Amino acid sequence: MPLFEYRCSDCGNGFEFLVRGETEPVCPACRSQKVEKQLSVFAVGGSAPKAAAMPAGGPCGGCHNAGACGIAN
Repeated sequence: MPLFEYRCSDCGNGFEFLVRGETEPVCPACRSQKVEKQLSVFAVGGSAPKAAAMPAGGPCGGCHNAGACGIAN
């Protein structure tokens, strides 16, 4: 059962809706069925560690030609 985010076209209310089978989403604020599915994004909170930078000199760290060290592009 996927959880989707919607925005009501009539009142502008944003809400989440758990889709079960053929259930159609309805705005909880004004009960309108004129809703638009929104792009869902996952939030990352707090301070996440930063990814390590790629080493200088190519993927292996020792050459400038990825094909020479056996790592394919």
